[in-house]
This record gives sequence, C-alpha cells and structure tokens, in this order.
Amino acid sequence: MAISKFNYNSFNVTPVAGTALAFDADADGFSTATSTSMTLIKTLTASASATISFVNGSSDVVLDDTYPIYKFKFINIHPASDSVLFTFNLSVDTGSNYNVAKTTTIFAAQHTEGGASASVSYDTGEDLAQGTGFQGFLSNIGNGNDECASGELTLFNPSSTTFIKHFFGTVNHYHSNDRTLEGFLGGYGNTTSAVDAVQFKMSSGNMDAGTIKLYGIKDS
Repeated sequence: MAISKFNYNSFNVTPVAGTALAFDADADGFSTATSTSMTLIKTLTASASATISFVNGSSDVVLDDTYPIYKFKFINIHPASDSVLFTFNLSVDTGSNYNVAKTTTIFAAQHTEGGASASVSYDTGEDLAQGTGFQGFLSNIGNGNDECASGELTLFNPSSTTFIKHFFGTVNHYHSNDRTLEGFLGGYGNTTSAVDAVQFKMSSGNMDAGTIKLYGIKDS
C-alpha cells in the first residue's frame, strides 16, 4: 500500500475572522465553528449629564429583536455629587416613561484601603420588590478627582412579548470612605411588553464624566 505524504506547508490553520477552531470527533479532525459575536452598537459619553439614555431607533441605537442579549459597559463613571448611587431603569414606550416594575436582589463585597475592614453582605436597602423606581447598583460613590465606578449590565431578550426581562450586573467603585466596593445585582423587569429603552443616572446630581457602551450579543 502506498504511503501518502502530508504537505504541512500547504495546511492553513489560521481561522477566518469571526470563527473559532473546534474539534469535531466524528470527522476525526478540526473544523471551523462560528464564535459568539459581541457587536458595539453605541457609545455615549457623559459631560455634566443628568441622564444617559439608550432608546431603540434613536441616534443609531438598536435595542430590539436584532440581538437576544444586550450588554452595557460602564467606564469611569464619575459623579458630580459625593456619596451617590449609579442607577438605571427600563422603558416600554421608547423613553416616554422609565417606570418598569422590577424585583431585584443585590449584595456587595468591600475592603478598606488600610485593610482594617472587609465584608460581604446583602444590601436590603437597595433591592426592589415590584418597585418602579430607578435601581441602584452601589451606594456612596465618591466624587473626588480620582474616584469613579466601572462595571457592566446584561439584559436578556428585551424585545420578548411573552416573558419577563432578566438582567444582572456588577459595578466596582471607589467608596467615599476610601474603600473598594463591588456590587452584584440580579433581577427582572416584570413586564411582557418589549423593553425598548434603558436610562442611567445618578441618584442625585449629574454624571460629571464617564462612558457607557452598548453591545449586542448574537446567538452562539
């Protein structure tokens, strides 16, 4: 039986953009598979801003059935006022009202700069039980020149007219009492109407600076 020689120089293993190498046991070799894709939709930058709003169909914002998952990333959110919360709310009428009923849970881990105190605790003062107000991520964000908050919020299938709208997120910030505070938030918007807008603001005062990016995530 003749022996076939394999020319390694002609074997291209470089994946095409947007794909990932995956092992296919049935084919006894490698094949390509489309990877999960996260697409940047919109970037908004605060500058003494009372609110930042992402409204479907406005200013190139997409928040509909184009993607099943949407992710917001917060970068260096700096409040104008000291010891405030970074908050958000949902809308089902393209931003005319931000008042979707939400049930949420939130806990936080904190550690002081000097190492004297560290803890993990449930934050009963920040959760909501069918509350329509703005949901806070964390309390007491400092407004010192070097103080800010960063994190992300993931919203699932906001365009559904069958199911409620799950979300979860986390934000870390420089607490006004010189400590790091990481908040973990989960919950749902209790509506079967399509959510088509999300607004962010501080509990008091403006967002002096910071960037919020909206991404859409395709099915894997």
